[in-house]
Amino acid sequence: MAIIDGKRIATELRDELAREVARLKERGITPGLGVILVGENPASVSYVTGKEQACRDLGLYSDNRHLPESLSEERLVEHIRELNADPRIHGILVQLPLPGHIDAQRALMAIAPSKDADGFHPESVGRLLLGRPTFVPCTPNGIVKLLARSGVRIPGSHVVIVGRSILVGRTLANLLVQKSDEGNATVTLCHSHTRDLASLTVQADILVAATGSPSLVTAEMVKQGAVVVDVGVNRIEDPSKKRGFRLVGDVDFDRVKEKASLITPVPGGVGPMTITMLMYNTVQSARRMEEGR
Repeated sequence: MAIIDGKRIATELRDELAREVARLKERGITPGLGVILVGENPASVSYVTGKEQACRDLGLYSDNRHLPESLSEERLVEHIRELNADPRIHGILVQLPLPGHIDAQRALMAIAPSKDADGFHPESVGRLLLGRPTFVPCTPNGIVKLLARSGVRIPGSHVVIVGRSILVGRTLANLLVQKSDEGNATVTLCHSHTRDLASLTVQADILVAATGSPSLVTAEMVKQGAVVVDVGVNRIEDPSKKRGFRLVGDVDFDRVKEKASLITPVPGGVGPMTITMLMYNTVQSARRMEEGR
């Protein structure tokens, strides 16, 4: 068993991005990211803070708008349109979840597809399905990069994904079936209505757990020598910890690691890749601007 070190791989990618940012700046282009946060959701605030730090570290321009919970839907759309029109901005992200009185789908639809750094606009989703160049959602793209940079051969592998959300499961399935060196896999997509889940997961060469269910995947569900990717981040009460809780994934790590050839930890596996791939998408958008001149 070996650990897939997401922190190390994310650092490698950020070093590569820093060199590309420097090259673009020499050509007069500073990649720019606009981030909109509405309200005070603690997890969202923490995540956006990490994005702001990543922009500073890489030398990206950033426009961070932390707006009140009471913000109207119309005013949010106005903020998005302002960022759409700003030539300094190459990528836009509206942090989810939004307050209940705001239609998240309308907000995402308001983002210009050419600046859709999170890859959730219907045009981005459609282009991905068709195998056309587009923005790829950050977590699925990060998973593919983790596998490729860990020496995992994806073409021809049987990948079983547990979880069908558009954020991870369905998008990852679309990525992995594409005709590419990071695709050409046979994919089984499982969900809450899948019968006899273990009979499918035990067939996986690469098993991805993305359900938000603590320790759902047990050792009995994993084939000897499989590669296991744990996307889940779940808080479990733990009085022994200073914060009163600890983070666990969707995989029973301590037992599954004895059967897996490679496995991602929680934290420190998939998580560090998500913000890195947001930076990647923003730099990619700036590169397209350069090429379009």
